[in-house]
Amino acid sequence: MNGPLKLSPALALVIVLTAACDPFGLPATRALESGVQSMLSSANSFELAGDYTADGTGWTIDMQLTRPATRHVTVKSSTDQVEAIIVGGDAYFRGQAFLAKHLGTDPLSQSIAKAAGNAWWKDTASLVPSLPDLTDGSAFRTNFLGPAVTKRTDHQTVGGVDAVELSGVRADVYIASTAPYELLRVHLKEGVVVDGISEADLRYTNVDRDFGINAPSDVLNFSNLSTLPPIYTVVSVDTSACSSPCIVSAKLKNLGGATGARGPSTVAFTMADPVSKQVIGTCSAVVQPDVGYNATTTVACTISGKPVNAAVVTATADNPGRG
Repeated sequence: MNGPLKLSPALALVIVLTAACDPFGLPATRALESGVQSMLSSANSFELAGDYTADGTGWTIDMQLTRPATRHVTVKSSTDQVEAIIVGGDAYFRGQAFLAKHLGTDPLSQSIAKAAGNAWWKDTASLVPSLPDLTDGSAFRTNFLGPAVTKRTDHQTVGGVDAVELSGVRADVYIASTAPYELLRVHLKEGVVVDGISEADLRYTNVDRDFGINAPSDVLNFSNLSTLPPIYTVVSVDTSACSSPCIVSAKLKNLGGATGARGPSTVAFTMADPVSKQVIGTCSAVVQPDVGYNATTTVACTISGKPVNAAVVTATADNPGRG
């Protein structure tokens, strides 16, 4: 055949369409990847939820992201749970078990954690995973798409949605098979660590949803303990009035504030035999009214039972803290 090959307009259109999508109506891989990058980089919001492992512990995460810099995150394991709200550069947390570990193991720190209860407190945003490689469009494409893809499988199902699976050595990525080709699921391969997590199986939903995330009110400030509910500690125990009946008292100091507890603090007194260590009698007293930060007060009650010589009386304060 001599001369350049001339294509009819109809055939030329077929070739152009074939380059953009599969001849059987399936989306081109490049279009899928661009859809994922666009969603992660440009969507007003989306939600990421699932399971992962970090430092040998299994965790469940639910993260709602709203641009430009707002997140609502709940992370929990079999023993810990923490909820966080990040608004710009400010981060707020709640979760008593997490706080107890974060503050320290000394008695005062544990008392503060108990007093905080389920109230919000302010801290640094670095305490919560941000997962940039799994939530930023450019980073995600570099890590999991393009040359990282070695296999494509069409007509998979994720949450009832037809999806395309793009797999590589790092992860299996599931993308909706219809425009705008939203990211649906990421499953990290065994041994792969991304953003400090492994064994992750994460679902992406609620694109462009208004989550209504706002900074909480009534936030505790641990640099000012007077903002906390009462935290009474026993300064001394007085048994000078212990005869018949046996009246005991304790001097208390409040290391917190005077309001905000779900109930009054109490002090439990225990009298024990110094030799056998057996309990002879007990009583309890309610701390009312509350006193302010660093102020002292005294409570007393009557122990039932016959005291013995040199009996040992101890007192323990219980501070219920926030609800």
